[in-house]
Amino acid sequence: MKDKQSIEKRIAEIEAQMAGADFWNDKVTAQAILKEFQQLKNDLEGASRYDKGNAVMTIFSGAGGDDSEDFSRMLLNMYEKFFAKKGWTSHVVHENKNDLGGYRNITIEISGKNAYGLLKNESGVHRLVRISPFNAKKLRHTSFSMVEVIPDFEEGDESDVQIAPEDVRVEFARSSGPGGQNVNKRETAVRVVYLATNIAVHAETERSQEQNRARAMQILRGKLFKKMEDERKSRESGMYVSKTTEVEWGNQIRSYVLHPYKMVKDHRTGVETGDVDGVLEEGKLEEFIEAEKGL
Repeated sequence: MKDKQSIEKRIAEIEAQMAGADFWNDKVTAQAILKEFQQLKNDLEGASRYDKGNAVMTIFSGAGGDDSEDFSRMLLNMYEKFFAKKGWTSHVVHENKNDLGGYRNITIEISGKNAYGLLKNESGVHRLVRISPFNAKKLRHTSFSMVEVIPDFEEGDESDVQIAPEDVRVEFARSSGPGGQNVNKRETAVRVVYLATNIAVHAETERSQEQNRARAMQILRGKLFKKMEDERKSRESGMYVSKTTEVEWGNQIRSYVLHPYKMVKDHRTGVETGDVDGVLEEGKLEEFIEAEKGL
């Protein structure tokens, strides 16, 4: 990514071109210049060239056992309701489900306009406080899940993140998905590990081993891009970003409280609401996501 001074210089050059009387004489060239201009403006404002595209979301369960895995299910439902309102579609890439319908982790791809740009600041630890449905004594329980949102790189798009074959270890395994008629599909799961950081990506829902491998590599590039972006923002703001995020107390970005009172509060923006059911069951996230644009 270019530095701020270079971006500002190029923007000034394009603005001078656009002011010329003959700018629109060649419409094809003019459109290309306008596209470059908008991209430079986005870069200057801190927006990614990927904000307008698709996203990949992973939800990981943290401390809390069955309760946290059920909380991950609740978060998935919340986000799916929000996706539906936006007219977006989602597709499971990998899931690790427990016997009670909860998720140890699940990765989905989200297709829709501005999906990454709107969802990227949902990344972080989410906290749930409620009376545990898994506790016979009906005690209050605190659960944690972590949400990670990365841009969905298109196949062959390596402009920002390039990964050499020797940088990764590729492992093959049985899919954890349903069998049925597609028995061969169960032999095509792929796990890609980035050796420098041990970041791992699973893909298992494509039809072939090679398709799953390509999908896993795309997601891995997205993870590395997000890591680079976080580090860049850290340097620019003079703040330190931890290399690891513990899914536990003290790290949460948002709390969902069902007992002894009802409230959802975002600890970064201060936005809160008492309509917990609307948030968790209907995906009413608009107010939270709008406020996140300032982060």
